Amino acid sequence: MANDLVKQSYEKVAKDYVSKRDQFKSLKYLERFSQLVKQGGAILDVGCGAGLPVDRFLIKKGFSVNGLDISPKMVKLAKRNVPQAFFEVKDMSELNKGEYRVDGIVSFYAIFHIGREQHQDLLKKFASFMPNGGPILVTMGAEEWEGTEENFHGEKMFWSFYGKEKNRKLLENAGFKILSDEIDTSGNERHQIIIAKI
Repeated sequence: MANDLVKQSYEKVAKDYVSKRDQFKSLKYLERFSQLVKQGGAILDVGCGAGLPVDRFLIKKGFSVNGLDISPKMVKLAKRNVPQAFFEVKDMSELNKGEYRVDGIVSFYAIFHIGREQHQDLLKKFASFMPNGGPILVTMGAEEWEGTEENFHGEKMFWSFYGKEKNRKLLENAGFKILSDEIDTSGNERHQIIIAKI
């Protein structure tokens, strides 16, 4: 199963991935997102990885953070890197509607590791986590593609993307209003980064 492959690969590459991840290219998006969340609000980070830079940034801004990741090794690193936040091992594809109650959701480089046919349902669940409204910051694929990459930090990795127009529709169908939509090319890859609000 794709989820098993993703979990096993992140378990193996955790330290290498963290050491090479660009810690700063996300910050301009996080800055915009954080201005939309009520002061001191609760934020859910889906696919939190090792907690850097996203969760450390949000904690420093005065938010409470709950991070989820499929990889126990990543969660262990996150707890060490950002001890003020709460982290748990969880597969995003197994989340339930209304399982969390938060004021904002962030998900960097994560959603496209589950099958794209699950993206719509997942976004609807995200909307259910914010009954009082709130923003989402999400990274999605810029072009339609599904398959495996043989050398992701030395391991095989699964990806599943729709194109940018379809991604917008998925968010709108889940009840979100798009506030900003950019193709980020600051790294070696192209990602669609969307900020939206319920």
